[in-house]
Amino acid sequence: MNLLDRIERVGNALPDPATLFVIGALLVMGASQLAVTLDWQVEKTVTQDVTVPVLDETGAPVVDPVSGQPLRIAALDPATGAVRREKVSLPVHPRSLLDADGLYWAISHLVDNFKNFPPLAIVLVGMLGIGLADKTGLIGALLKAVLVAVPPRLLTPTVFFVGVLSSIGLDAGYVVLPPVAAALFAAVGRSPLVGLAAVFAGVSAGFSANLVVTSLDVILAGFSTSGAQFLDAGYQVPATANLTFLRASTVLLVGVGWATTAWWVEPRFARKHAEDGGATEADPEALHLVDTERRGLRAGGLTLALVLGVMMLATWIPGGPLHGADGRFPRWVAAIVPLIFLAFLLPGLAYGFRTGTVKNDRDVAKMLGEVMAGMGPYIVLAFFAAQFVEFFRYSGLGEMSAIAGGGLLARADLPAPLLMITFVAVVALSNLFIGSMSAKYAFFAPVFVPMFMAVGISPELTQAAYRVGDSITNVITPLNPYMVIILVFMQRYVPRAGIGTLVALMIPYAVSFFLAWSLLLVGWMLLGIPLGPGGPLEYLR
Repeated sequence: MNLLDRIERVGNALPDPATLFVIGALLVMGASQLAVTLDWQVEKTVTQDVTVPVLDETGAPVVDPVSGQPLRIAALDPATGAVRREKVSLPVHPRSLLDADGLYWAISHLVDNFKNFPPLAIVLVGMLGIGLADKTGLIGALLKAVLVAVPPRLLTPTVFFVGVLSSIGLDAGYVVLPPVAAALFAAVGRSPLVGLAAVFAGVSAGFSANLVVTSLDVILAGFSTSGAQFLDAGYQVPATANLTFLRASTVLLVGVGWATTAWWVEPRFARKHAEDGGATEADPEALHLVDTERRGLRAGGLTLALVLGVMMLATWIPGGPLHGADGRFPRWVAAIVPLIFLAFLLPGLAYGFRTGTVKNDRDVAKMLGEVMAGMGPYIVLAFFAAQFVEFFRYSGLGEMSAIAGGGLLARADLPAPLLMITFVAVVALSNLFIGSMSAKYAFFAPVFVPMFMAVGISPELTQAAYRVGDSITNVITPLNPYMVIILVFMQRYVPRAGIGTLVALMIPYAVSFFLAWSLLLVGWMLLGIPLGPGGPLEYLR
């Protein structure tokens, strides 16, 4: 028995995943009280607007009549007219979940934690459309068409490539791609768990890579700019700063993921039975479309083309409902889940009515009810996972652990390539404690961007290294909220699968991506290639 099999066996010997989340929440409660008792404290660096008091015509401070405090307004830089910002250090203390306030919070937020669990509504709404398309037969017919178009030997890299690019639509890839990839692999007589792992690795461990600029580039560039301006007030990090590096990363990760699957992951499942996640019997009908399916696909395809056409017009035409931006994101990105719902629902209905699998509205309602009934195990897991994640956030233990690890790195005196690899490792480790990419970078950027600038490392390079570290452990961190839905998809094929199965399945990708992506970063530095348009490697005063 190899190491991964041992990890799987030990992991699956643990209680049910829902119970594990309950135990995890209880451990967080105990750890939070211990941290408070020991008076643990760390310092975090944040940026904030510089403010000045409001003065009346006599030069006296204006007082707020409600609070009784002097009014203050943001100070402007006379040279640029922009609001001045300053870096400040703030103490961070843990919060106990076992004192009166903590217990009240845990009880009173039980419903809110579940209701606000990020993947809950995304998965349920997305799966309504996808599930209906599956119930009508559209997904099955579409899989057959894909198998005809994609040679079997290229199925793995195709799945990886689509997974990596899915970050264009934020988290939509977590919902849409896993069941499709698992079904594709099963149809050609390969392990559906391998297909699930391949696409999960592409979507999650390769989340930062892409061929185009995404909303993520805009968000991270803003944090990098803010951190850089502590040393250089006029410094700007463009959204394209890492584009060339990320394009090369996309190609690299597809190749490494393909090799990891072929040489490491799939051979492990070759000796397993189908009920344990091994290869299934190939479906001879998977490559043959009957006339009814062809007619249904034509109807579904025309409907999809119409739906996408309307969506594009709504995006491109000024004044359209999807034109412009909604906060930090383009409107179409902010509305990606409802758009996916419609993009599957309407073609699914067209396919169903054309082939006769749907005859009236009662059939549609029944199918949608069956889809939601099938999501019952996910809803149960999501409830307990939401409590664990929010307990961890409330306690502050994740943030404090990440800051403490960053402090150790800040005190290290290392050569630039080794410094960047160490930074990648620190970020990857921090990702096990704080799941949100932007939340971590919000307090990493003010510390590490100016610190690395002081030794000649550009903010763009720091940002690229951060992206590498943040992505590679997404597939094994329990704070990735989408691990719950991946586990549920896995249990459709292997009901006995547990956390151990999933972690053992994904460790090879985390390890291989860490090694390959880190080597690419070091090679990029040694060759002196710009990271992208407006993305230098060095900071020159």
